[in-house]
Amino acid sequence: MLRLLALVMLTALAPLLAPALASAQSLDPDSRLMRAANADALAYVITGDAEIDRASEAGLKGLSQVLAERTTVRPGAPIGIDLDQDDPALLTFLYWPVTDSQPLPSPAAYARLNHFLRSGGMILFDTRDGDIAGLGGPDGTAALKALAAPLDIPPLAPVPHDHVLTRTFYLLQDFPGRYAGNPIWAEAPSSDAAAAEGVPFRNLNDGVSPVIIGPNAWAEAWAVDDRGLPLYAVGTGFEGEHQREMAYRFGVNLIMYALTGNYKSDQVHVPALLDRLKVEEVPQ
Repeated sequence: MLRLLALVMLTALAPLLAPALASAQSLDPDSRLMRAANADALAYVITGDAEIDRASEAGLKGLSQVLAERTTVRPGAPIGIDLDQDDPALLTFLYWPVTDSQPLPSPAAYARLNHFLRSGGMILFDTRDGDIAGLGGPDGTAALKALAAPLDIPPLAPVPHDHVLTRTFYLLQDFPGRYAGNPIWAEAPSSDAAAAEGVPFRNLNDGVSPVIIGPNAWAEAWAVDDRGLPLYAVGTGFEGEHQREMAYRFGVNLIMYALTGNYKSDQVHVPALLDRLKVEEVPQ
């Protein structure tokens, strides 16, 4: 009798509950993005330029393979993000190739991107003009200025030789892609980030820089085809292949930095911290 009464009540209330249920379902995250997040997939911004988008996907595919071979990170297949449709909140890393022709995202898309940056996500802006880029700064192209203007980006500075990014996995002095020899930019250190006595590295950035900016066309250096062979030339001969290897090493460092933060920076301070925690022996 009670079951029959409950069924009758549920039937009567169904028209009233349907809009609420539909609204709740519409708030569910995109299952595609959830699967990508669960698989630690690397993501790239879809620019609308088919050639550049193919290079981004192939580049992140190549970097994902290197990560799986050399580290404990096992990324899933790269995923393209339509900024006006997709919410990157569940993701960690977003590769954004800058082009002159890509449209500005909507205000809603920028709101989602700012949430992504504030909640621990990282964007690698690649202006891809390292063959002609000067040393003027991280916003040297009009396209990047326009794309980045609505974002909550902190003050930036060139990445110094002792930044955490230079040693999260490999020890690096440069961050090449298809192009090399150009500075890259990250969140500027605080004014008190000076080297402490006996500590070989500055304690740069309490957490991960939300943005990295550079011109080195990294995706093209990482890109592989379905057989795992490079898609784009990098330099010539042995020097070119050495540069490609260093580009992969930068990619590994970058993803490990995005995933693990400044643990390497903290690590060099361990002796000093232990020394501070020492307790003098109490006389018997």
